[in-house]
Amino acid sequence: MWIGTNGERWAGPTISSMMGVTDGDRASRIRPPAAAGGPVEAVRLGPPPGGGPAQALDHGAPTQRGTPGNVIARYLHHLEGERGLAQNSVLAYRRDLRRYLNHLSAHGLCSLDAVGEAEVAGFAAALRAGDDTHPPLAAASVARMLVAVRSLHRFAADEGDVSEDVSRPVRPPTPPRKLPKALTVDQVTAVLAAAAGTPQAGVAGAADRAADPAPVEPTEAVRRLRASALLELLYGTGARISEAVGLDVDELDLEAAAVRLHGKGGRDRIVPLGRYATAALTDYLRAGRPSLAGPRSGAAVFLSRRGNRLSRQSAWTVLRTAAAQAGVDGVSPHVLRHSFATHLLDGGADVRVVQELLGHASVSTTQIYTLVTVDRLREVYATSHPRALGTDRPGAGGGWIPGARPAGEGQAGFVGPTPRH
Repeated sequence: MWIGTNGERWAGPTISSMMGVTDGDRASRIRPPAAAGGPVEAVRLGPPPGGGPAQALDHGAPTQRGTPGNVIARYLHHLEGERGLAQNSVLAYRRDLRRYLNHLSAHGLCSLDAVGEAEVAGFAAALRAGDDTHPPLAAASVARMLVAVRSLHRFAADEGDVSEDVSRPVRPPTPPRKLPKALTVDQVTAVLAAAAGTPQAGVAGAADRAADPAPVEPTEAVRRLRASALLELLYGTGARISEAVGLDVDELDLEAAAVRLHGKGGRDRIVPLGRYATAALTDYLRAGRPSLAGPRSGAAVFLSRRGNRLSRQSAWTVLRTAAAQAGVDGVSPHVLRHSFATHLLDGGADVRVVQELLGHASVSTTQIYTLVTVDRLREVYATSHPRALGTDRPGAGGGWIPGARPAGEGQAGFVGPTPRH
């Protein structure tokens, strides 16, 4: 058991000792560069107006204060060190701001003081129009880049590099609102069954596989164990793909059926594990991970064939392979996360509970899933309520009878099989 900085007590499992994970392994866990004291990747500018090679700026580059390159270097330090953004988020800001800096450089703007509202708006227009080297961007992509640009200018104003934030009047375009895509329970079940190599869904356990008459190569058996554990974790907890591949063995408590996930902005949360995920992880840790473990495995839960921590790209491949075998299109790790949230709300879960499980900082982010649920409820109403059917006799034509559940309903408020939680 260990006690966190907020006083939480965490009863860790005995998995670490079972697999020989040491304190040194846990200390070597991959973290964003801020935690290790390392710099963010250097910002590389385009060629200056007068020609010559592109300038590479690191955080400590001796450039004049107030120049775009200097401000962006300090801003990336701020995002990483003070705001605690994840490394992937910092790199996304870097990519977006690099294009903005190239735009300023191409127009001969060597100081943020020389940038006005018109220049910021012109950058947005250039993004929508595209050029010889960049295709036109959709409204959502332009909005994302403008958020980065506006944040940069606000930072420069707060730091005293410029007298005012000239980007404030420039509003990002409003992209069309898209409802998150979610799979049906049957589709998710088919994908999870394909990952485990079973003809139909069931608790992933040694007894189930022992009853399978088809011989399986040891390498394939390990791959199935890992795939089943990974996908059951993603769907059973709503974890982001980065949270899943970044998981360490000491963050699993299989006896208590819980897992600690490291979310965005340095926010940790403890999420319960369903029986399917618990069983799949138990089998993988006992019979799968030891076969993959090597000198560089450390404390990582999910390992590659070479014994390294499984990458995001490899985890995507695991999911795509299972989805292809199941014949389900449009599956991604985030679609599984959307499905997790949608199925919980369909089953009657409170939106605040789903917010905590997903690790959303604001409930407004979670409420997008309630729109999906409302659409689904409207569909059920249209096919079940006697007035919606155009008949005044309850029960006629398959109409809804007060107090009765629709056919195939697994639990109150949920149409279809019971979710795998």
